[in-house]
Amino acid sequence: MSLSVWHYPTAMVTGEGALSTLPDACLNLGMRNPLLVTDPGIAALSMTQTAINLCTNAGLEVALFSHVQGNPTGQNVEDGNAVFVEGQHDGVIALGGGSALDCAKAIALSACQSHPLWDFEDVGDNWLRANPDAIAPIIAIPTTAGTGSEVGRASVITHEGQKRKVIIFHPNMVPKHVILDPELTLELPASITAATGMDALSHNLEALCSPSFHPMAEGIAIEGIRLVKEYLPTAFKHGNDCDARMQLLVASSMGATAFQKGLGAMHALAHTLGALYNSHHGLLNAILMPYVLNANRNEIEEKMGRLSNYLGLERKGTGTDTVLAWVIELREELGIPHQLSEIGISVEDAALVGQMSVKDPSAGGNPIALSAEEYSLLFMNAVNGNYLS
Repeated sequence: MSLSVWHYPTAMVTGEGALSTLPDACLNLGMRNPLLVTDPGIAALSMTQTAINLCTNAGLEVALFSHVQGNPTGQNVEDGNAVFVEGQHDGVIALGGGSALDCAKAIALSACQSHPLWDFEDVGDNWLRANPDAIAPIIAIPTTAGTGSEVGRASVITHEGQKRKVIIFHPNMVPKHVILDPELTLELPASITAATGMDALSHNLEALCSPSFHPMAEGIAIEGIRLVKEYLPTAFKHGNDCDARMQLLVASSMGATAFQKGLGAMHALAHTLGALYNSHHGLLNAILMPYVLNANRNEIEEKMGRLSNYLGLERKGTGTDTVLAWVIELREELGIPHQLSEIGISVEDAALVGQMSVKDPSAGGNPIALSAEEYSLLFMNAVNGNYLS
């Protein structure tokens, strides 16, 4: 596969071996001393040293920051900010899954600002508090196909004191350059391939279901869903299939592009549960998916009918019934648990989950405006496996 260069929604280089273009990307953005941000797991893999060697061989100085948790926290960002300022870095290379990318973007935004990170929460016009000239340029290199954070204008960071996930937003948080190299995803375990792939599906699916008017995003979403359908089972079963890995990277970026249209109850609940239980975000979305689809069925039937036709699914009742059956079959094929109790989550905090979820920004994009009590019931159904309740 030869390299392809795109300029939507940002500058992107895609294809096997695309990592080799990293030094030129740095130089083109004026980076001479970037900070490479990743997580401990990726830091221990050869790809990280390869990225560092590519930069140093091109005459660049580069430092490594890898203190990033699976659900990145405000403390992770503060620690990264300190390293960025002390090293007088002039840009950020974000390498890893969604957690590393989100943390890296938050560091690039906040390290040189006069306001603390939480002042840039995605509420109202908070983003105007940031000095845009103090935001460092970002190069994003995803190593999982799930969050699509490489093309996003926000980061999800856990506020430890408040035990909630906070969406940090600024239009200039979109990375200036993205490298999609499927070779970097070949070492992903099958379980992570499954969870992150289902995360990409959730982004595209919730964007499609959102009632907002954005036909361009809707078109991207429906094709992103098709790519997941066609290639996620292959990547799960045959992890070294570079074409399948490439297509999933694209589907992931498409999902994060499409969800400018909106997200919904899947993410409102997943953000809440991630903050409370520190569970994997993609896995939470994967488990929650059929329960939320069923709860929204009265408002999404027309879209699910179109989607089932586009995907060529065998009809099993209504359009929603057909998509639901496909989602459940796909989850079984990927070994995704059917209910939240299988990953150690109980109904004990149902009331709190409802109260937090209804306040999550993603809740505003759900096709139905659910109350806190309805979120609690939806959560309990997902814990107990009652998706038709």
